[in-house]
Amino acid sequence: MIRLLVFLVALVALAVGFSWLADHPGEASVVWLGQRVETDTTTLILALGGLMVASVLIVALARAIWTAPGSIGSFFGRRRREKGWAALSRGMIAVGAGDLSTATKAAGDARHILGDEPLALLLEAQQAQLLGDRGSARRAFETMLEMPATRLLGLRGLYVEAVRWGDGTAAAHYAEAAHRSAPRLAWAGQALVEHRTRGRDWQGALEVVDQNRRNHIIDKATARRLRAVILTADGLEREQTHPDVVRGTALEANGLAPDLVPAACLAARLTARAGDLRKASKILEAAWKLEPHPDLAATLARLRPGDSARDRLARIEELVKARANHPEGALALAQARIDARDFAAARASLAPFLASGPTRRVCLLMAEIEEGDGGTPGAVRTWLTRAVHAPRDRAWVADGFVAEHWAAISPVSGRLDAFEWKLPPEDTTAIPIADPIDEADEVLASSGALVPVETVRVEMPAPEPMPAAETIEATATVVTTPIEVAPSPSPIEAPAVTASTASVEAVVEPGITVPTAKANGVTAEIRPRLPDDPGLDETVEPAPEKKRFRLFS
Repeated sequence: MIRLLVFLVALVALAVGFSWLADHPGEASVVWLGQRVETDTTTLILALGGLMVASVLIVALARAIWTAPGSIGSFFGRRRREKGWAALSRGMIAVGAGDLSTATKAAGDARHILGDEPLALLLEAQQAQLLGDRGSARRAFETMLEMPATRLLGLRGLYVEAVRWGDGTAAAHYAEAAHRSAPRLAWAGQALVEHRTRGRDWQGALEVVDQNRRNHIIDKATARRLRAVILTADGLEREQTHPDVVRGTALEANGLAPDLVPAACLAARLTARAGDLRKASKILEAAWKLEPHPDLAATLARLRPGDSARDRLARIEELVKARANHPEGALALAQARIDARDFAAARASLAPFLASGPTRRVCLLMAEIEEGDGGTPGAVRTWLTRAVHAPRDRAWVADGFVAEHWAAISPVSGRLDAFEWKLPPEDTTAIPIADPIDEADEVLASSGALVPVETVRVEMPAPEPMPAAETIEATATVVTTPIEVAPSPSPIEAPAVTASTASVEAVVEPGITVPTAKANGVTAEIRPRLPDDPGLDETVEPAPEKKRFRLFS
């Protein structure tokens, strides 16, 4: 609108100007090369205007002729670049979609047209990665290193390639080069920390963590946590060789992350070794108040070597008061009472867990109680069997890997501070099973086998089609203990066996009387089997060793 008004105003002004010239004609005289020309002012102005227009046209025509070759080249170059950018766009889309053939063709066209254009190099590298052509991808990224604008992109690509092919040394080299070039680069700083921790270069890792904090790659809370993890890992490695040196770092780690259980346990052990048992106990009690953990209770129980089981029990009883009614407190008390051989109190500690479905840890503790309290081997085996099928307890888990002890880095991915105290990712649903001893007794009772008889004679008539020279085997399976084999009227003698479950096999002629097994007035039925039947395994299961039971997943 404004431009239209300006045009109208200019048109009106031009009309007014010509009208004024027409009302005020003048005379003009021009002498050039001996010629005199006289005319009016209006004609002279129009002639000058026409001369100016002609001069401009002549200059424009001369310039167009002069610049024609360059213009023609620019036109074709512009079209070529447009084709290159179209190929580049098509290739990027194909790489994202996983279209290998289109990506390969587009990458070749883009590189042929655009040359060392950074995005063309990137497309070529990504297409080579899609093909699995490590050499071509590496060459493309190395070409990027030669240009300042793409140097960091090349280092990033080379780092990813080194990690993909498992070349940790090269990956660390590229990450360190990128970190020196751009200290604020997040991926380089984090990668350098992980690579130094994998190499057990704890001091170098601490330096990079501090640099990342100053460059705002990580926040203050994350930096404190990582520093505590690294100090704890360093302390655990040098705990036995340089306890006085790492005691200070262990206390620093505990101060930076009071909820880090390994740091609290390490600081407590080293402090107790230095003679300050009171301070060591306070460290463990503070960590227990934040989150009870079995490692804290185990460390406190054995804080002072040579203490009796009763002394350890007393310390555990004081510890669990800080978080009353916590499940870990009851389990810690049960373990301490087992060590003190107070099995009745240990059973009482585990009673709530038995009602709600015991976990593997509870089942193993119950097996230990049964063994220590004079229980039968069958009862011990019952709890061990239930432990196999019981829900899993919380453990140290990192990237799906379950470990018995904490570690600073994941053995799967190498990630720092990856271990968490949680339930393993597998299905932890309990599989209810019956007590095998009780179930066997119930079956015998329901079948009428539990009767006080001395001997049961079982006559096995010979099958009519079978010749008399062939034999038949008989198997006796006895559940109760001890077992004595009654004398046989046949010439075959069966050895005496003492076991909770045993097998007696005899090969007899058809039609003769078969011996029976008798235990405490209870006789078991003998079942015949054919000679090609493998029968029961004659191996007698040994009694469990008298030690603390553990299960590893």
